[in-house]
Amino acid sequence: MPVDPSSPRFARQRILAGFSADGQAALAGAHVLVIGAGGLGSAALPLLAAAGIGILTVVDDDTVAESNLHRQTLHTAADIGANKAASAAATLRALAPDAEIRVLAQRFEPGATFDVLLDVDVLVDASDNPATRYLANDAAAIRGIPLVWGSALGYAGQVGVAWDERGVDYRDLFPDEGGASDRDTCELVGVLPSVCGVIGAMMATEVLKLVSGIGEPLLGRVAAYDALTGRTREIEYRRDPEAARPGSLDERTSMPDADHLADHAINAIQLSGELAGTTPPLLIDVREPWEAELVSIPGSVLIPLGELPDRIAELDSDADIVLYCHHGLRSDRALQFLQRLEFSRVRHLTGGIDAYATKVDPSLPRY
Repeated sequence: MPVDPSSPRFARQRILAGFSADGQAALAGAHVLVIGAGGLGSAALPLLAAAGIGILTVVDDDTVAESNLHRQTLHTAADIGANKAASAAATLRALAPDAEIRVLAQRFEPGATFDVLLDVDVLVDASDNPATRYLANDAAAIRGIPLVWGSALGYAGQVGVAWDERGVDYRDLFPDEGGASDRDTCELVGVLPSVCGVIGAMMATEVLKLVSGIGEPLLGRVAAYDALTGRTREIEYRRDPEAARPGSLDERTSMPDADHLADHAINAIQLSGELAGTTPPLLIDVREPWEAELVSIPGSVLIPLGELPDRIAELDSDADIVLYCHHGLRSDRALQFLQRLEFSRVRHLTGGIDAYATKVDPSLPRY
């Protein structure tokens, strides 16, 4: 049976100032996906389950090793060799028997796990892996959901919230993937287990705030904790409006004005008609390859937005071209770029492939 927000289990939460029964009901109706059931996940996941999150999905392809046990307290010596997501789920089900605990014993990677985000309310990166965090950030940005992230290494840790729809995400803190080095790892420099506990608890707190609506999330701020001094400091950052954004993140820019749309746009119904005609336009998909693997408009050519400047020679400046992306913002940026290069017959699809799937071809998957 689903989590009952009126259960006596949650009495001490419901009486919190500003929390109330509504906040508890929001937790019961929420789906939170957590990447990683290691040190950070071991601290965050039990707190989320015990607090009353209705659905928890745990994603991890790794197996439990003896060297994990000093900090990865979801697991015991009996779990050595077992998949971490499955081991974590067993513990969480005992802790919160009414919660729905889902297991994905695989890596969080392009295409393979994006579909599980369709009904997720908050994404949590507890992997402590920079490459995974960038992928999680980009996936969360496209889905329009917040990402809670954390890191723990040595005697220190950090926590933050990335939410593209609210104006800031992880790439605004580290624009390039080289900006968050993964050269130092727990295997090389170690980690104090209590640091994982502190950071994981702070991550869980951010999730509970986001779902229930209480407090002020760590959006545009990073909380940095130093265990050796016991001090916590805050680092503020913001989006650079002039910074170039990589492919999938160019959807964060503002919508074009009405005149621009009217002159250089085509809607899904109009495009369908032109594609069925005798001289259909050349369709250019400016999304990322993993998005194209999920769904594409038949006959389109994939040129991700970030690759467009280097592949411009593949296009005829006099050709009838229609650009499309997920929702229409990346394609508008591509349109403006091609117009500066004097492409004379270029348009973009308003609403993107999502509108096309909704209004023209419902058989196409939506994401």
